[in-house]
Amino acid sequence: MGRAFVVRQVSMEKTAAAKSKVNSKYGKAIYACAKSSGADPIANLSLQQLIEKAKKDQVPTHVIQKAIEKATGGAGEDYTPARYEGFGPGGIMVIVDCLTDNPKRTIQDVRNAFTKSKSKIGGPGTVAHMFDHHAVFGFSGDDDEAILEALIMSDVDVIDVEVENSKISVFVPPTEYFKAKTTLIQQFEGITFEVDEITFIPQTDIEISGDDVTLFEKFMTLLDNAEDVQNVYHNAIVITDQAHDK
Repeated sequence: MGRAFVVRQVSMEKTAAAKSKVNSKYGKAIYACAKSSGADPIANLSLQQLIEKAKKDQVPTHVIQKAIEKATGGAGEDYTPARYEGFGPGGIMVIVDCLTDNPKRTIQDVRNAFTKSKSKIGGPGTVAHMFDHHAVFGFSGDDDEAILEALIMSDVDVIDVEVENSKISVFVPPTEYFKAKTTLIQQFEGITFEVDEITFIPQTDIEISGDDVTLFEKFMTLLDNAEDVQNVYHNAIVITDQAHDK
C-alpha cells in the first residue's frame, strides 16, 4: 500500500506544469481554511497542516501570508468544496477534489478533462467506496514494531504500519492525523516525513499502458490546468514500454 501510494504521488507531481498553479492552489486553500475556521494556525490545526504542506512544496512565505491576511480582512470570495468521481483512461478510478467560487466553471472544466481523454464522469459515490480515506506518514526506518508500540501507547487508532526497503509507512484515520504526527515527532527525535498527507488510497490498482498512458497524461494535465482543482486521486499504475520489454 505504501509503495503504491508513492508511485501515484510521483505521477501527480509530474503534472504540476507551472509553479504559479501550485502557489494559487495553496493560496486558495489557505484562504478558505483560515476564513472558515480561524487564522491562527495554533488553534486551527487544519490551517497548520496546510501551511506546513505549502512550505514543503516551496510556496513562498508572502503567498501564505497574503492568503491569511485576505481571510482576516472580512471580504473576498466564498469558496466551497466540490468532489467529482468517474472512470479515467483504461478504466481507472478517479476522485477529483475542487475548491470553487463558481460551480458552473468548475464542473465544465472537470467534465472537459474527462471528455477529452475518452473518460467518463459519474455521480457522487461512483468510485469513492473503492478508496480508503487515510492519514499517511512515510519516513526512513526499519523498526515498524517500535513505531506501532509508540502510537498505541499514545492511544492512537492505528490502521497499519508497513516497512519496505527501509521505508516505514504509517496509516491512521484522518481524525488521528495530529495525534499521530505529534507522537512520532516527540518519540522519534529527528524524524523527517517524506510523506505527510490525508489522502484517498485505492483498494485495488489498475495497470495502464500504451495509448491509455498518453490519454492518462492528457487527462491529468487538463485537470492540473483547471483553476479550481485541488487534488486528484486515482488507482492507475503506469506501465511504460520499457517495463513491458523487461
